[in-house]
Amino acid sequence: MTNPKHARGEHYLTTPKAEPFLERLIFNNRVTILVLFAVLTAFLGYNAVKIQPDASFERMIPLEHPYIVNMLEYRDDLENLGNFVRIAVATKDGSDIFTEEYMETLRQITDEVFYLSGVDRSGLKSLWTPNVRWVEVTEQGFQGGTIIPDNYDGSSAESLEQLRQNVLRSSEVGRLISDNFRSTIVYAPLYENDPQTGEPLNYAAFSRELEEKIRDKYQAQNPNVSIHIVGFAKKVGDLIEGIGAIAWFAGITIALTTLLLFWYSRCIAGTLVPVLTSIVAVFWQLGALKILGYGLDPYSVLVPFLVFAIGISHGVQLVNAMAVEAARGFDPLNAARLAFRGLYIPGMLALISDAFGFLTLLFIDIDVIKDLAIAAGLGVAIVIITNLVLHPLLMSYIGITAGGIRQVQKQGEETDRKWRRLSAFASPKAAPISVLIALLGLGVGVYLKQDLKVGDLDQGAPELRADSRYNTDNAFIIDNYSTSADVLVVMVKTPVEQCTQYTVLRAMDTLQWELQNTPGVQSTVSLADVSKVVTKALNEGNWNWYAISRNQTIINASIRDAPSGLINTDCSLTPTLVFLEDHKAETLKTVVNAVEVFAANNSNEDHTFLLAAGNAGVEAATNDVIAKAKDWMLVFVYGVVSLLCFATFRSWRAVLCIVVPLGLTSVLAEAIMALSGIGIKVATLPVIALGVGIGVDYGIYIYSKLEKFLLEGKSLQEAYFETLRSTGKAVIFTGITLGLGVVTWIFSPIKFQADMGLLLFFMFIWNMIGSIWLLPALAHFLLKPEQMREKARFASAKS
Repeated sequence: MTNPKHARGEHYLTTPKAEPFLERLIFNNRVTILVLFAVLTAFLGYNAVKIQPDASFERMIPLEHPYIVNMLEYRDDLENLGNFVRIAVATKDGSDIFTEEYMETLRQITDEVFYLSGVDRSGLKSLWTPNVRWVEVTEQGFQGGTIIPDNYDGSSAESLEQLRQNVLRSSEVGRLISDNFRSTIVYAPLYENDPQTGEPLNYAAFSRELEEKIRDKYQAQNPNVSIHIVGFAKKVGDLIEGIGAIAWFAGITIALTTLLLFWYSRCIAGTLVPVLTSIVAVFWQLGALKILGYGLDPYSVLVPFLVFAIGISHGVQLVNAMAVEAARGFDPLNAARLAFRGLYIPGMLALISDAFGFLTLLFIDIDVIKDLAIAAGLGVAIVIITNLVLHPLLMSYIGITAGGIRQVQKQGEETDRKWRRLSAFASPKAAPISVLIALLGLGVGVYLKQDLKVGDLDQGAPELRADSRYNTDNAFIIDNYSTSADVLVVMVKTPVEQCTQYTVLRAMDTLQWELQNTPGVQSTVSLADVSKVVTKALNEGNWNWYAISRNQTIINASIRDAPSGLINTDCSLTPTLVFLEDHKAETLKTVVNAVEVFAANNSNEDHTFLLAAGNAGVEAATNDVIAKAKDWMLVFVYGVVSLLCFATFRSWRAVLCIVVPLGLTSVLAEAIMALSGIGIKVATLPVIALGVGIGVDYGIYIYSKLEKFLLEGKSLQEAYFETLRSTGKAVIFTGITLGLGVVTWIFSPIKFQADMGLLLFFMFIWNMIGSIWLLPALAHFLLKPEQMREKARFASAKS
């Protein structure tokens, strides 16, 4: 074996220019830098443990979209903004709601909900609230009152019968009262911010209150009652609750990665130091987010996983390079310096590409995705520091153990034969076959991804499992109520005091007729319905009078007692409520297109149809923003990655070798989404950018080594063989380890984490395969080794 000192001396004497300034700065100040790292880790770690789950209705919607602008402008005039909870109180033994015991339980639940923090008490609705009334026409005219009569005592048969009659005379059957009269709903609109304190609604705490003070308490108090709760706040609360499960998966990922890393390196230091520095990066990221005022919403909570994965990915490369240098006889310090010297340029390029890949999510005009982009970009910036500075500095003191050195030295002829076989991917015989297979795969992927939809593809909350508590509750309400929880609100804007004019009501009635004949629409409600029903009632119930009168006096009389939710105070806005069968992507697209066409043809100076409020309106706006931004995001991420690769390697051929395999992976990933029934939405869109950003690392490491050996005069296949010997094992191991780490997510109770796990598993593995298999095949057709060497000699002579 070469004498270490001689080897070191010869190396440094013959290549003094190879020692870059950055290397000298870091390794000549090791103690100072490590002390600084320790102080920063303690400070940021302290802040990291204080970070809290965070969610906001407005941060999850595209505030600049015209639909949302309209909704927020008229939010004070609307009751169906989408941020509400519906609490269904049902009997379990098949009895109806007209019993003293049931009504008393409903009264107590209504009172309990009234005092929950965050509830807009003025809009609370239940059979027990005074804003839920019945109306009928008699010989003396209209009469009505609250559904619960003033003389209700609950104990007498007469009182309960009166209650039944009031319910039947109301318009709430199918809305607040189930079609089979076995359950009723407590409807509670929510404030986004507490009107007294101004603090945002704490969705996690609110969800816990619903479980503890409503569901658990009253189901235990009355065994004959079952309670079902749906609404945005409850869905987000359940997602935040699932963060506890995410912590378990984080532990599993760390443990699995540690075991695989030890199996790969056979070095305790080479195992623990990359894991430690990656965990430090996560703590730095969380601490920095806390200082900057960010929390962890249900979507960005997975970003620390990715930061850890990226840290491990680059850490493996350093451990591998140090083990090779240690096997050549260098001591820990110089092995670390040489490993740093060989990796810091491709490492920084890969990490900067990762960061820009994440930052492209800023194109999506939804705050929760922007927050995710910032969190991920910040995390990658920190990984640059921890993996390219902290990791080599720690290893410069500890070094590769004897077991790790033996692991490298025993890679003899058998291993070389494996790499020799794989190097055939760069041969003239195999390269055309590989490119042909890639083209066929591209064609299949493009064909299959045509079925990819933007938006939700399932009923209920697709972020949660179909058998989750929330989706079970949602299924109960869908099955028992004729008005859906998915409401699209079309706003009709008029001059002040003109919303009840005949032309306005007639246009609304025409829109309703068209929508009721549109697939996906369950029913519609508007002021026009009220006018027609009352006009009919005033004419002895004759259906011939079920129409909008041309006589304005009759119209004014017919809407005198219209519900407040169907007309605002100055009669300048009246909504049309469209109840949908679901909020699937196709349903929303069909209905919204129908409304937009109608609005374009029927809006004038007397009335303007505006989209859209309601939870379905929010979903439609979100889908529209994602659909428009998705392609621009991909163009930008590939553009940035290509520019960075070109700036580093100064060759468009190199860019194609690195980027083309990524493009194939993106197409195939979208095909898998289409086949798996996964739509592009807030939860899954980031995966597309993340997969590109992380996947480029493999190609950069492979190409940088390949170029190095080509410039040394080796043929393409021989250069690729040497590339595989030096870094191939690390790339393959990284891809498999990261893939196995995220594939465990498919068992998560949170559906979107399971979807992300499946997609990231495919992208990690396939990007690795692309860099090992397709990159050398492309290099066979694109790279010109002689020209590369001539260009390098010219550049060297010029410098």
